[in-house]
Amino acid sequence: MNSSISPSLADALAAGTVVLDGGMSNQLESAGHDLSDELWSARLLAEQPEAITEAHLAYFLAGADVAITASYQATFEGFARRGIGHDEAARLLALSVDLARTAARRAGNAGVGRPLWVAASVGPYGAMLADGSEYRGRYGLSVDELERFHRPRMEVLAAAGPDALALETVPDADEAAALLRAVRGLGVPAWLTYTVDGMHTRAGQPLEEAFALAADVDEVIAVGVNCCVPQDVERAVEIAARVTGKPVVVYPNSGEAWDADARAWTGQSRFGTEQVKTWRDAGARLIGGCCRVGPEAIASVRQALGGPAV
Repeated sequence: MNSSISPSLADALAAGTVVLDGGMSNQLESAGHDLSDELWSARLLAEQPEAITEAHLAYFLAGADVAITASYQATFEGFARRGIGHDEAARLLALSVDLARTAARRAGNAGVGRPLWVAASVGPYGAMLADGSEYRGRYGLSVDELERFHRPRMEVLAAAGPDALALETVPDADEAAALLRAVRGLGVPAWLTYTVDGMHTRAGQPLEEAFALAADVDEVIAVGVNCCVPQDVERAVEIAARVTGKPVVVYPNSGEAWDADARAWTGQSRFGTEQVKTWRDAGARLIGGCCRVGPEAIASVRQALGGPAV
């Protein structure tokens, strides 16, 4: 998006509600791509980048205003385990932003006239481990060590020119502290979202304390939750809004559970668009879905919020 002719994402959040996309992985899987790999959707950055562009485009056409890049699982360390060197890994990280921009241009050519934004995904340390620890936290690393892990790829992603960095699926307030240090000075705004269990982070910290870390960080334009069950969203929205005074971002899973050993989702979907207005009324301004929430659900979110798809 060209910020000289369109509002910034922060301005858009101040003015009203903005629709996020849904899960990248399920959209790719529905198109027939095998993601049973430690790199998950990031593998396709190297092997089938056009598939990622098509997935972003599906969400823009469904009504999403913001695309989250396919860089969640993309780290220098993870790529190195696959024999991908530092320079090529940096190219792939930047490519994730370019692919989302390409999808936005295609959406415009297809008649979508509203502003579209790109948020570069910065997943947690546990995503690189690919063992489900992003749902537990407590990695045994210090805040300084986590900052050293996150900062290099955040620098590469920021240099690629996204509208925001999505510091997402954070299970642990210590990791949030590291990310909030790392985002300073990058020149790109960010949002911070925890994955939660009830009123606590996955690592067990009270949400009041976890959200408070971002309250005075100027780079952070929104705080909230993602990759949690829909039933945990409303209370988290209320706490985030009260503690930080910032716009709140929410994009829960469908409500199904991830089995890290089987690398599969189990259970039934509990994501209903009747909840969307409740989240908005509680203070959410950036609303979408995470794993197992596809374009049809995002179209319903947009309809529920009263916005046209064009």
